[in-house]
Amino acid sequence: MDLGLVGKVAIVTGASRGIGRAIALRLAAEGMDIALVARSANALHAVRRDIDALGRECVAWAADLREPNVATEIVAKTSGALGRLDLLVNSAGATRRGDFLTLTDDDWTDGFALKFFGTMRLTRAAWPLLQAAGGSVITIAGTGGRTGDAEFAIGGSVNAALGLLTKVLADRGIADGVRVNTINPGIIETERFFARLGRVMEETGVSEAEAREKMLAAHRVARFGRPEEVADLVAVMASPRFGHLAGAIVDLDGGETRTV
Repeated sequence: MDLGLVGKVAIVTGASRGIGRAIALRLAAEGMDIALVARSANALHAVRRDIDALGRECVAWAADLREPNVATEIVAKTSGALGRLDLLVNSAGATRRGDFLTLTDDDWTDGFALKFFGTMRLTRAAWPLLQAAGGSVITIAGTGGRTGDAEFAIGGSVNAALGLLTKVLADRGIADGVRVNTINPGIIETERFFARLGRVMEETGVSEAEAREKMLAAHRVARFGRPEEVADLVAVMASPRFGHLAGAIVDLDGGETRTV
């Protein structure tokens, strides 16, 4: 199915690895030109080479979205290099897990600085260009914002805040012609997943297969997700074929979230 994305331009944050990388490659495969954003210049250039091989234009900006002025600079440079902006994908941001009583103020500040404030500032900076193009914003949050977990206080709070921000911006977007949606992935098999799997193996003394089964049982799912599945959903949600989709918060978690 032609998703109608050929020749359009996307900014993808957190694009150097994992979900962000998969999203950037999927959108490029649909014919979009891509601006990659992440902190690791070397990793970004590797993704850029992959997109170049697909025959699409690609620029890469190594930047720390925790810095207040970075968002405006990224949008301006992308517009200058690629000529327009049709889609912003906010995929950057990891937060520290741990016992609420041991998490420091710095841990909380860092968690909100990158994932929440980075998303807010970049969306605000991109909004005029998205309005001009009739474009959209897709944020990658997480199901931790829907179901509390004692070890995920910061991430859950950030993701919940992003869900509310989605509703606020979608309401604004009705008048401005900008669609705003969010995806809540469950556990996705990225580098962070395998690091977590390793911790389970170390703490319990079991094999990788046994650790995986323990995690599956704890989360009550048949399997964990793949970055490419999140990327496929982003492409569909960005498509003008689904232009009536706005203000949606979609759980992509294998059925783990069982609340209404």
